[in-house]
Amino acid sequence: MVEDEETIREGIAAALRREGHVPVPFDDGLLAWQTLAADLPDLAILDIGLPQMDGLELCRRLRARSALLPIVFVTSREEEFDRVLGLEIGADDYLCKPFSMRELMARVKVLLRRAHPPEGDRHVRDEMFRDRRLTMDPIRLAVTWNGAAVALTVTEFLLLHALARRPGAVKTREQLMAEAYPDRVSVSDRTIDSHIKRIRRKFAAVDPAFAAIEGVYGAGYRYLQDPA
Repeated sequence: MVEDEETIREGIAAALRREGHVPVPFDDGLLAWQTLAADLPDLAILDIGLPQMDGLELCRRLRARSALLPIVFVTSREEEFDRVLGLEIGADDYLCKPFSMRELMARVKVLLRRAHPPEGDRHVRDEMFRDRRLTMDPIRLAVTWNGAAVALTVTEFLLLHALARRPGAVKTREQLMAEAYPDRVSVSDRTIDSHIKRIRRKFAAVDPAFAAIEGVYGAGYRYLQDPA
């Protein structure tokens, strides 16, 4: 947990302890990176405005170390640009200050469960998905496209899995929210759009011709399975 406002930092730490977690608080982005680079946590809670290294750069570095590490931003910057940018560089969720600790703990619970689903969890189905180009392994959260690995976050995996399970079917943003945020933590349409944009960019990095996720104006998105 990296937050330079002492009152907020101590409040989050106390809430985490009540939920049975062991918080490791930092008030400096660079110190957090130097400490966490070699030993990643189970989840990261980051502010954006931090001394020495801001939360966006810290997020980039943590995401480069792990595609599956759950990352949530808490920030006082309410401009959409900052929130969207945070999602595009790899954050899974965000909350704007002031926020309720109950809401933050709810999101922490969802993120941890999605990253490490318990046996029998229905939100990440066990069956492997495979077509001529795409493979998705829900147990290992592993994805390949034409044999090349594509590193997706947990949220991105769930969104793609929701689309790929029913090729050609249009999924509304509301349906995708329910798939990626099963506890119905409130997220906006813009959040889903940002995640889809990032998924497309990751696939385009291994295949510049990638066009399997199609936006349907006024409706949502669908996955186009290769007819071959």
